[in-house]
Amino acid sequence: MSVPQGAVGHRLTLLTRAECGLCDDMLRELTALRERHALPPLTLKDVDSDPQLQRRYGLKIPVLLLDETPVCSGRLDQAELLRALADRPGAA
Repeated sequence: MSVPQGAVGHRLTLLTRAECGLCDDMLRELTALRERHALPPLTLKDVDSDPQLQRRYGLKIPVLLLDETPVCSGRLDQAELLRALADRPGAA
């Protein structure tokens, strides 16, 4: 499954925290997935830097957001991410 080029106009945010092994794993998996699919730009955000994010996602880290919508947490769900990208408005 490939990601339509229109999906590249979106953005991904990976909510992480210091010394989080699962966060490191998800980042590695996203980097590997980027080699095979056109993914939106990725921003890393420390969940502990924002009290609202910490309250909402603090126990679910890592969390991958697509345009502020959670796609997966704990482990990268590649199929779900690619499906979510394909379903976004603007996808070809």
